[in-house]
Amino acid sequence: MILTLTPNPSLDRAYELPSLGRGAVLRATRDRVDPGGKGVNVSRAVAAAGHRTVAVVPLGGAEGALLARLLGEHGIEAAGVPVAGSTRVNITLVEPDGTLTKVNAAGPELSGAEAEALLEAVRSRALGADWIACCGSLPRGLGPEWYAQLVARAHRAGRRVALDTSGSALGATLAEEPDVVKPNAEELAQAVGRPLATVGDAVKAAGELRERGARAVLASLGADGQLLVDATGAWFGRADPVAVRSNVGAGDASLAGFLAAGGRGPAALAAAVAHGTAAVQLPGSVMPAPADLAPDAVTVTDAVPTDRPLSEPVR
Repeated sequence: MILTLTPNPSLDRAYELPSLGRGAVLRATRDRVDPGGKGVNVSRAVAAAGHRTVAVVPLGGAEGALLARLLGEHGIEAAGVPVAGSTRVNITLVEPDGTLTKVNAAGPELSGAEAEALLEAVRSRALGADWIACCGSLPRGLGPEWYAQLVARAHRAGRRVALDTSGSALGATLAEEPDVVKPNAEELAQAVGRPLATVGDAVKAAGELRERGARAVLASLGADGQLLVDATGAWFGRADPVAVRSNVGAGDASLAGFLAAGGRGPAALAAAVAHGTAAVQLPGSVMPAPADLAPDAVTVTDAVPTDRPLSEPVR
């Protein structure tokens, strides 16, 4: 069982448009609403793979009630924590060529009591969890050290923690030794304070995060592949090229595949690559099911191509 925590979840509404014109009245050709937020997406991918998952989320207003209902429809056990503010609604506009325009709301501000209730919900529902995945940005009212508190409590209870966040929240949590952190290339560059131009640059940056406390680093490098760096070495995984329909939630699908496959070693990295590759071929933030995966198209090696330039260098 994988328990996820999303401190700032959302309802994600996506509209497909024939064209995007500023200042015009736009008519969507298709629309959909999905439960959103990075941890929620991880739960959706875990559930789609047929595994049990519990999603801890703050829920507020009619939007929160709809989010809870949608989680249930996806086969996810919702551990909702009532909050005074309304759950945010994010908007995605999709053009025919796949270009996405996103408008993300700030979300509610959580009180000290609500923040503590989230921590308590994780504690009470984590019994029997193989992993706790803490994902996404922190809402207003929670300081950057909040994830560090959660990781420390989880470790005292003997639980393993995966952390997918960025900026000051990531930096403040590394000293508590999260079992795996999952940055993308931009977040990795931000964490070490310098640009990344090659796969080797990313490997070195991941090593620095380990020196600061992370036990393992699973780094998404977009179309270039994924890295896993831990105490035993470094592995590089990539898949055959595919046509990208939407990259929304692809990193979350990767983390779900990694954790569901055990959360360590090259086999888990291969599962992460397969899940991420499948996700980018699906519309919106749809998470892949087993039938969508192509594990035979994934290659994982410990011969990391450190001299390979990144197709989208982070400056």
